[in-house]
Amino acid sequence: MFILELTYTAPVSAVDDLLEAHVAWLDEQYEAGVFIASGRKNPRDGGVIIAVARDRAEIERIVAEDPFTAAEVCAYRITEFYATKTAPALATYREQLPA
Repeated sequence: MFILELTYTAPVSAVDDLLEAHVAWLDEQYEAGVFIASGRKNPRDGGVIIAVARDRAEIERIVAEDPFTAAEVCAYRITEFYATKTAPALATYREQLPA
């Protein structure tokens, strides 16, 4: 599982200009089953996405397709972790530690 932390590198007005395209990209990733949750940080200096994927390379490819990335209005920090414990509603996302 991955935590994607976005930090804006441009004024929020530039981010807002791309928001519709970014939301469409988010919707595509939810449809593909990659994203589990997402939202703005408070204060509004970026956002957070929780994602599942085969590997980091897949996540990096997906992040590269974000209109925010293409326009260079944000930087991504990608953190991979093993979700060995979850709420019951997220049980299908539980992982085992690698051997």
